[in-house]
Amino acid sequence: MTFPISLEDVCRAAETLKGVTVRTPVLENPDVNERLGGRLILKCENLQRTGAFKIRGAYHRMFGLTPEERKLGAVTYSSGNHALGLARAARLLGSSALIVMPGDVPKAKMAAVRAMGAEVVTYDRDSENSADIVARVIGETGRIEVPPSAHPQILAGAGTAALELLEDVGPLDAVLVPCGGGGLTAATAVVMAQGAPGCAVFAAEPALFDDTRRSLAAGERIGNPTGRRTICDAIMTPIPNAVTFPINRALLAGGVTATDAEVRAAMRFAFEHFKIVAEPGAVVGLAAILNGQVPIRGRSIATVITGGNIDTVRFSQLLDDDDG
Repeated sequence: MTFPISLEDVCRAAETLKGVTVRTPVLENPDVNERLGGRLILKCENLQRTGAFKIRGAYHRMFGLTPEERKLGAVTYSSGNHALGLARAARLLGSSALIVMPGDVPKAKMAAVRAMGAEVVTYDRDSENSADIVARVIGETGRIEVPPSAHPQILAGAGTAALELLEDVGPLDAVLVPCGGGGLTAATAVVMAQGAPGCAVFAAEPALFDDTRRSLAAGERIGNPTGRRTICDAIMTPIPNAVTFPINRALLAGGVTATDAEVRAAMRFAFEHFKIVAEPGAVVGLAAILNGQVPIRGRSIATVITGGNIDTVRFSQLLDDDDG
């Protein structure tokens, strides 16, 4: 099967991103490893510029636009992290960004996107289709769509996080990737398939938004019912996208899930044992390791902590309140 990107594409993206993105740290805690009986490795994209991995793909795509396209500016839909990454990328490259955001995203994320100079248009995720709004903006303004994951340049940029993980740690038994639209998951799977063929890659999702897990089992894209909510706002996607799902179907070892309670426990675990602040959607992979869905004893297991964009009040509430 031919995929939209290769390991070589990711390596070229890494050259483009040098000096723009941060080579984020890989953390281990020997006491945690002793307790779990295996190596737990965290790739800390919460320490990336704009607080999430998304700037990797957003900048790489914006860099690939022509000067004329950059003058028109970019448009996308996002619940926050891709919005922040695209807003920063547009500013760095002298362009502009318009972001279509669900009206129920955390206020701190929306304020941060606006503070970075982007224009925000809100929509109701239960009754409106973000793609329709993006299409209308493109028709009215000529802006270029820079999607969260469904583009080869976005995927190649996102894959640089997995490339760094592989370079810094070496072969792994498994990697668990928080999965919304499936872009980081797909890019990680491509990197590992070519760079570390023995490494199993899993999509990690909230229990109520496990569209990729169910789609993998069915062999076709299956959406989530409307009206559901989870504390993992960054990965509340309606359905796996058409670009990334074929990659994930071909390369993933499977899908794992975590409840909101398990996600809160993982946030506490990351804070207490690794001294890092992570947003809920960023730790679903860690939660799935801690709840035993992927055995770690005697193995080396990594997960990407995809973002840390959460305000202090909400972070404290989630750590202290078992009811969320």
